[in-house]
Amino acid sequence: MAIISAYSIIRGLSLFHLTLAAFLIRSPKLIADQNVVFLLGESMQLPTPRDFNKPSAATALAAVLFAFIGLTDLTALSLSDEVAESYWGTQTPVRLVFLFALTGYTYTFKEGGMFAKKGQEQTFGTVDPVKNSIMFTWGFLELAAWFWVFILIRDERRQRTTRLIEKRKNEQQML
Repeated sequence: MAIISAYSIIRGLSLFHLTLAAFLIRSPKLIADQNVVFLLGESMQLPTPRDFNKPSAATALAAVLFAFIGLTDLTALSLSDEVAESYWGTQTPVRLVFLFALTGYTYTFKEGGMFAKKGQEQTFGTVDPVKNSIMFTWGFLELAAWFWVFILIRDERRQRTTRLIEKRKNEQQML
């Protein structure tokens, strides 16, 4: 049995999303100047976007989206146990696939990356702004947290099933 439950981690992630939304509205430079963003960005040789120096329309949109995700996740935590187990059992793998694809894309298609255009003049595509240190750091940390949630949900489901089997065995022996 884990010390921290999956729902506690999801609650923490939801509050993290709400906090991130507040920082994106007020001062996005605080996010760009974090040591973990710098460390992961430099180790993966990703640029840090200059758009985070002051609040802009893009950071406001990101803040609204983070607030929406945080509030919907907190709302989904208040579901009944059976519905919540089904919801998070299907939601977590979807988020993992999305975050893995985003993080992988950010790293492998960066300038000088494994799948970057070589020998051609660099042109900006529609998703080039995604290839930066902030996006990689967010995707990587979210991926780690959601993988932890995924493992805990599977473990809690296995423990619940084991208890149910034991309970039914005891009931059979009583008859």
